[in-house]
Amino acid sequence: MKPITEDDLHAYVDEALDEERREQVESYLQSNRDAMARVTAYRNQSSALRSALDPIVKEAIPVRLNLRHMMPNARENSGTPKWRYAAAGVVLLAVGAGGGWISRGIYSGPSEGVAALAAEATASYRTFAADKARPVEIRVADAEALREMTRATIGMPDALPDLTTIGYRLMGGRTVPTVHGPAVMLMYDDDKGSRLVMLGRKMAADKESAMKDNLQDGVGSWTWARNGIGFSLVGSKPMPELRAIADRAKDEIAL
Repeated sequence: MKPITEDDLHAYVDEALDEERREQVESYLQSNRDAMARVTAYRNQSSALRSALDPIVKEAIPVRLNLRHMMPNARENSGTPKWRYAAAGVVLLAVGAGGGWISRGIYSGPSEGVAALAAEATASYRTFAADKARPVEIRVADAEALREMTRATIGMPDALPDLTTIGYRLMGGRTVPTVHGPAVMLMYDDDKGSRLVMLGRKMAADKESAMKDNLQDGVGSWTWARNGIGFSLVGSKPMPELRAIADRAKDEIAL
């Protein structure tokens, strides 16, 4: 049998392998926990990207980008060949759409540092906290897999704060994609309908940062960084109460 490569793992996630190779990969994953953790991360990334992009794909084309509104009426401009209008329309469409997508990426939120991490954590909270079917990919019952996930993603197997003494139990976690690389998302529940999300990832900027707060549309976060790893705790709770929980999480993480 040919050695299992990273390309095989990606093809397995994409369901692009033939039956024989798929069975070989599955057999390999059963005995290789690190490879299984990567496959789980790849699946989570695909799922998160679909969740983030599906609403955009379904958006209607703005009227201003409709070619019928962008090209002059041929009867009013009979002296100009129609192909010129068509070409102009295509150029305008490309520039308008491209500019829109570019500006959407630039102005959708902060670009780096703990501010960017807070925005990413808030997005994860809004995406997964309300999910009743599968809010996490790896359950807390599989503690070893959770530790392996955090180790493989941020290099810290013990970044799993215990918040039970303040009323929140760890449900589990998943790996989520960000523009700054993969992040670990942990979810907590108080069994009364309230959930918290903590996101952690490696930091290219703000590698050391004191607690910083952010509040947007009723969702608050406290974000900090130490030794090049950043964390952001997010929830729909009063900011002082959320700060106390974030302080406990910070103290619990062994850095």
